[in-house]
Amino acid sequence: MLTPQYNKKVKSTGRYIRISPHKARRVLDQIRGKKYKEALLILNFLPYRSTRFIQSILQSAVANAIHNHHFEKKNLVILETFANQGPTLKRIQPRAQGKAFPIRKPTCHISISLISKS
Repeated sequence: MLTPQYNKKVKSTGRYIRISPHKARRVLDQIRGKKYKEALLILNFLPYRSTRFIQSILQSAVANAIHNHHFEKKNLVILETFANQGPTLKRIQPRAQGKAFPIRKPTCHISISLISKS
């Protein structure tokens, strides 16, 4: 087995996720700096919709760390979390007397970086 690279950052990104970055950031702030198992436990019990997207991105980052860099799951710590704004989907809602009401559907790009602490 190869020896792990302990200073290597492992990253996973979810792009064009249909949730506002503001709503994703409030969950990401809760798990930043936590160990993987602790962060997974927090995500399971938070009542927000964005937790399922963040949980899948976190599991993807862990899979990258295990398979690509031979890290151990118990040593992984969340180093950085980002929720950057993606393109906004613009829609129109018809209103009375021929007017139109704009609807903006925000998207975001979520990135999670892990590092191994032994």
